[in-house]
Amino acid sequence: MNTPATGHGTQAEQILRGVGGAENVESLTHCATRLRFQLHDGAKADATALDALDGVMATVPQSGDRLQIVIGGAVARVYSEIMNLPAMTNGGTAPRKSDAEVKAEMRAKSRGRLVWVDNFFEYLSDSFRPLMGVLLGSSLIIAIASVLDALGVVDFRAADKSATWVFVDAMWRSVLYFLPIFVAYNAAKKLKIDPWVGAAVMAAVMTPNFTGMINSKIPGVTTTTNETLGTTESVAHVFGLPLQLNDYGGQVFVPLLMVALLALVYKGLQRVFPESVHMVFVPFFSMLIMIPVTAFLIGPLGIWAGNGLGEGLSWLNNNAPIVFAIMIPLLYPFLVPLGLHWPLNALMLQNINTLGYDFIQGPMGAWNFACFGATAGVLLLSLRHREKEMRQTATGALAAGLFGGISEPSLYGIHLRFKRIYPRMLVGCLVGGVIVGVLGGVDTNAFAFTSLLTIPVFDPMLVYVIAITASFFTAMALVYFSDFRTPEDRARANAERDVLEAAPEETAAADDRELVTVGAPASAEAATGVTEPTASTPLTPAVVETAPVVPAGKGVELGAPVAGRVIDLDEVGDPVFASRALGEGVGIEPADGRVVAPVDGELMVVADTGHAFGIRTAEGVEVLIHVGIDTVQMRGEGFDVRAEAGRQVRAGDLLVEVDLDAVRAAQHPTVTLMTVTNTADLASVEPHTGQDVAAGSPVVTVRR
Repeated sequence: MNTPATGHGTQAEQILRGVGGAENVESLTHCATRLRFQLHDGAKADATALDALDGVMATVPQSGDRLQIVIGGAVARVYSEIMNLPAMTNGGTAPRKSDAEVKAEMRAKSRGRLVWVDNFFEYLSDSFRPLMGVLLGSSLIIAIASVLDALGVVDFRAADKSATWVFVDAMWRSVLYFLPIFVAYNAAKKLKIDPWVGAAVMAAVMTPNFTGMINSKIPGVTTTTNETLGTTESVAHVFGLPLQLNDYGGQVFVPLLMVALLALVYKGLQRVFPESVHMVFVPFFSMLIMIPVTAFLIGPLGIWAGNGLGEGLSWLNNNAPIVFAIMIPLLYPFLVPLGLHWPLNALMLQNINTLGYDFIQGPMGAWNFACFGATAGVLLLSLRHREKEMRQTATGALAAGLFGGISEPSLYGIHLRFKRIYPRMLVGCLVGGVIVGVLGGVDTNAFAFTSLLTIPVFDPMLVYVIAITASFFTAMALVYFSDFRTPEDRARANAERDVLEAAPEETAAADDRELVTVGAPASAEAATGVTEPTASTPLTPAVVETAPVVPAGKGVELGAPVAGRVIDLDEVGDPVFASRALGEGVGIEPADGRVVAPVDGELMVVADTGHAFGIRTAEGVEVLIHVGIDTVQMRGEGFDVRAEAGRQVRAGDLLVEVDLDAVRAAQHPTVTLMTVTNTADLASVEPHTGQDVAAGSPVVTVRR
């Protein structure tokens, strides 16, 4: 059984309950927008309950008991709060299973799945993910320098810059040049070996001693030229063996390949040496083996692989620029949600390091701004239709995109939830890609997040601005004018919105002293204003009596909309109603499918599906009748609506006849709910539960 994530507690506590509790958490990390859980048993996570939590944009289950929860910009805070919970004091881990048990479970759960693909891209992701902050920081430093260059303050590309601007160069080059060491550290940590050993092996081939041999006149060093890339390659003879000398600054394939092999060596040495001497001999022999292997084999192999991919893409960009410019923005919308974009990011860095510029990021900007444009279209629609939650989500996602170049909040918070958005966004990608290709391509000499702040790093800047502007406004217009909801979904969303935000009308002071009894027969008690609801008095639904003026504090009695057993909202099985977000009220386990008006008033809302009705009384009481839980998914099947919005109804008038067997067959609870949506504006709303009633029997007392 899944552990519910709803209920009392902080957001961190609710999330932890939703993933199955601390004992189900093997490990937890986070990226720029997502919490990344490795669970002992992924089946214990309640994705539906997690999706319902405030602040959770989406949940993304993955193979291998992994679960990602998309939070957005607040992810670091939520991660910290979860890790600081008392239950996570010991890391939230249960007793570890043996390797054999873990592997057996993985095989059993992964039949038919390519788990190794998930593992590969998770390895790439976790090797780069912690660096996103410093990469973004360096890209913004480049952007500022590029703006000053455009304004003529400094020649950013000059060879004879002053010491000041050489120092500024060092500020952003520090990240890109030493990126291989950072990646090696993260990759080693991901593979659960000493990360400092990974960093040390990579650093060995980046020391001045090693790089100083490149293009030097040391005896035995020869230099050749790569005609395609225009780069030089040096080879030295070390211990009588040929050693290709490369500047590994900015390389990413080399550390990724090196650490994969290092992990095998490191763990093999751990099995060879007693645990008592691991600290001395395992790092020592790992470095002794892997530094030469990296220098002689893995380093050149990584360079060749990176150069080969770079040359291939460069050939495509030079010979079929339109095809390349269209292909990149159309691929990214499908790569990013799956985390498959990391190899292309690595190629960008490879291009900058070998060519001095990159030609992928320009077309990629068309995708990013089409993504942000679609979000802008959703934001405009949410303002137009007064959708508070969607407005907040879209505002945050758009800010993260335009100023940070981060697309995940838009993707997980909005686009992947509404299937109508993707085709419209792809048109924006296509338009931007065509413009980049037709106008000759866009390059950059920096690794930059494609945001408004980094526009100056792209060349030619005017072409880039035209392309991303076209992408943005094309996607925005298509989403806005055709909507991200279907017409049916829009009608339902607007109807539910109207029920939630309907405000009570101001009435005369005399109305505060009036008592209306719904569903009760005329009696002496009604005439005196002393009427108490009882379970033993069957009531005639159509009889309505208005009593004389009564003392303040009396109010409106709401009748049962359907015959059955009256229960508390805490028992209905729906977290939204149980939280009283839609007001105080009752649930009724129906005895039949006839649903009637519980009170006199104007029928403000009638859902097309027949599952929800909103009535406003002359006294300003707003009443919601909701038939079943999640019955909106039945799209009206089994609901015979007998009322129209906008007309006056009397208590007992038939609203809808419901086929309860059809509701049960669709696996939805049949409980019918009645709440007073403007409870906060009233003195009290008193439900009367625990009784069996006929339709029209008073079940809620409302006092103004």
